[in-house]
Amino acid sequence: MRKEEFHLKFFMCVIQSHGVVRPPQRTAGEASTSSMLIQKPPPEIDNLKSLPAMDDPGTMEGIPILKNEWIMTHEEHHAAKTLGIGKAIAVLTSGGDAQGMNAAVRAVVRVGIFTGARVFFVHEGYQGLVDGGDQIREATWESVSMMLQLGGTVIGSARCKDFRDREGRLRAAHNLVKHGITNLCVIGGDGSLTGADTFRSEWSDLLNDLQKAGKITAEEATKSSYLNIVGLVGSIDNDFCGTDMTIGTDSALHRIIEIVDAITTTAQSHQRTFVLEVMGRHCGYLALVTSLSCGADWVFIPECPPDDDWEEHLCRRLSETRTRGSRLNIIIVAEGAIDRNGKPITSEDIKNLVVKRLGYDTRVTVLGHVQRGGTPSAFDRILGSRMGVEAVMALLEGTPDTPACVVSLSGNQAVRLPLMECVQVTKDVTTAMNDRKFDEAMKLRGRSFMNNWEVYKLLAHVRPPVSKGSTHTVAVMNVGAPAAGMNAAVRSTVRIGLIQGNRVLVVHDGFEGLAKGQIEEAGWSYVGGWTGQGGSKLGTKRTLPKKSFEQISANITKFNIQGLVIIGGFEAYTGGLELMEGRKQFDELCIPFVVIPATVSNNVPGSDFSVGADTALNTICTTCDRIKQSAAGTKRRVFIIETMGGYCGYLATMAGLAAGADAAYIFEEPFTIRDLQANVEHLVQKMKTTVKRGLVLRNEKCNENYTTDFIFNLYSEEGKGIFDSRKNVLGHMQQGGSPTPFDRNFATKMGAKAMNWMFGKIKESYRNGRIFANTPDSGCVLGMRKRALVFQPVTELKDQTDFEHRIPKEQWWLKLRPILKILAKYEIDLDTSEHAHLEHISRKRSGETSI
Repeated sequence: MRKEEFHLKFFMCVIQSHGVVRPPQRTAGEASTSSMLIQKPPPEIDNLKSLPAMDDPGTMEGIPILKNEWIMTHEEHHAAKTLGIGKAIAVLTSGGDAQGMNAAVRAVVRVGIFTGARVFFVHEGYQGLVDGGDQIREATWESVSMMLQLGGTVIGSARCKDFRDREGRLRAAHNLVKHGITNLCVIGGDGSLTGADTFRSEWSDLLNDLQKAGKITAEEATKSSYLNIVGLVGSIDNDFCGTDMTIGTDSALHRIIEIVDAITTTAQSHQRTFVLEVMGRHCGYLALVTSLSCGADWVFIPECPPDDDWEEHLCRRLSETRTRGSRLNIIIVAEGAIDRNGKPITSEDIKNLVVKRLGYDTRVTVLGHVQRGGTPSAFDRILGSRMGVEAVMALLEGTPDTPACVVSLSGNQAVRLPLMECVQVTKDVTTAMNDRKFDEAMKLRGRSFMNNWEVYKLLAHVRPPVSKGSTHTVAVMNVGAPAAGMNAAVRSTVRIGLIQGNRVLVVHDGFEGLAKGQIEEAGWSYVGGWTGQGGSKLGTKRTLPKKSFEQISANITKFNIQGLVIIGGFEAYTGGLELMEGRKQFDELCIPFVVIPATVSNNVPGSDFSVGADTALNTICTTCDRIKQSAAGTKRRVFIIETMGGYCGYLATMAGLAAGADAAYIFEEPFTIRDLQANVEHLVQKMKTTVKRGLVLRNEKCNENYTTDFIFNLYSEEGKGIFDSRKNVLGHMQQGGSPTPFDRNFATKMGAKAMNWMFGKIKESYRNGRIFANTPDSGCVLGMRKRALVFQPVTELKDQTDFEHRIPKEQWWLKLRPILKILAKYEIDLDTSEHAHLEHISRKRSGETSI
């Protein structure tokens, strides 16, 4: 594996994850960046498939990280807008299609044009590259309009045998040279990216052959002396090592969960067992995350075949589930599932086993290509957009010595990794499985995959103790506004607690219920089927504990509560701070507690993500898609959409990028009447193009004077005769609905992580026959920070909190906002002082721990 350190320019502050960019100071009359919209982060948030955890952002075991702090010149500040002048970029999609590919294509085209480059579509993948002619066409800004919400790939994809032969690659090189293209962005799987690297390595020889044959001139050969290659991974299987999530995976999970939820209702009606087969010939990611997201009884994946006696174990598991009162069983099977001897385990094999041994009414559903179809999720749109932006910058900054790279997602960071290193590790997984080295295959899949597997085994395979014994008592509650995924977190918390041998209590109606004694014991079946249900089944209120300390203390003693898991939003965090303060007066409050952030606003200090925010974001995107469709039909119409979030602009910003909005107004970036006027002028110019519609998002508390009605009236007046305006306040629909796969999986793992911490903290605090926890680290927020789940004392987060506006003082997503401005065709200056780096993929060692 290469050890060199490469140093590439990073694309502005958008992708860099160290520190947080604050809105710049503006001079009088200067437009703010408030109308820029940008994107959402990665959803398998703690999923680093091949990169180790990083507690210190400057050091990563096994990966060289280069820092370079310097003062940029005026010329460098404006360099990005001229970086592509005189250059040409081609973009193609190859192999299997995946939702989100169109978002990546759109970003490559628009950012390429923004930098001054010419951008070309290559239709039908490598086949179009070989055939040339009309298959290679120059793209315009408007040609990628309305692509964002479309599934599949608009420019087509095809398996190409011709490109596998040198003669085919020779024809492809000829076509690129004749168009003056020396930069190629390939969106596809490991096979497509391997083909691109082969093409690049042969480039000089191909040019020599073309010149000798008289097909290109010496001047053309000189101008095209080297070929830059950048890959984006598009694959619903999430089978590429080196990135947290591949483009299309999250959308595929959406399709699967929609079907599982629908099947669950009919299965309950008839007390049936359903065997669902999902895609994943060589990777069980879809099957594994689906099992966690729907609470499946069993999952079969190729990386970890079941033990030899799996038939008896499976039947016993299904039988025990029915004995506990369940009316259905769900079994998830990856299409590549095998046993320890490498023999395939098919859906029909499992069905026949269940029918023969248990006599259950059992049905098989093979999902097939429905997993590839449909509208891309908000996450995949943002991921595709973000990766497309970085791909352009990587191409334009490339040199003859720059190796082909793949743009990957690592936590909240975009990183560039050597393409062939990632491909090799991906192939190593398959080799390990073929050699029956399944433990090695699991390690190569990475930390998050293993963590998913461990949580699944706990929830599906470990029997809760029969005898209660002298166990500890932990209570779980919801606080604040309801958020999709809260129930999944409660279910995980309750069941992990029972597995640990604890007594678990549930508290209804938050701190108010804790004060009134609305508390009951929860058993295993109490939380059955909760994973996919929205809202809060326990009930939740915004009431804080301070005024009820005496009653709360009395009930803590009465029910012998020794630990508290608080699932909620900003009120859960502030309630935790009040509990810490109350310990000075009430010893009963000296018990460990942990806060799991759960709010659509995503405004809890100490965590980059909150349970429920992804579901709300997808709800907004779905609505915006329908509104854009309406606007496209009527033409010359602008919609102003108000989103929730309090003072936090996360939803407006991320939905803006995912929906392709023209502007997003948020509290964190103050704006003036001049900015509003500039946005109106921008839309006036847009109406002169073929794209005669507009979409503007406004966070509900972005400005107390520039209300949604004010902005609507302003746009209506200033756009009179040019465009009509409409407004839509989305309201509480953003808090409803079934949780997305991301929120279900995130909540499940957060609940498990919280209970494991709680178990250790109770043991640590047990003295003289009682629990006494009075240290700062006994009251924590469990949050996602960059690349890891971490516990942070609530008292240490006080200095990081703007209590007046109920938001963290630093918010990582603010530095993403310029991308949307660019994609919406605003003329802005880019700060390119931040530098990207080419990291090296690191193989997992057996001693590493998962989060």
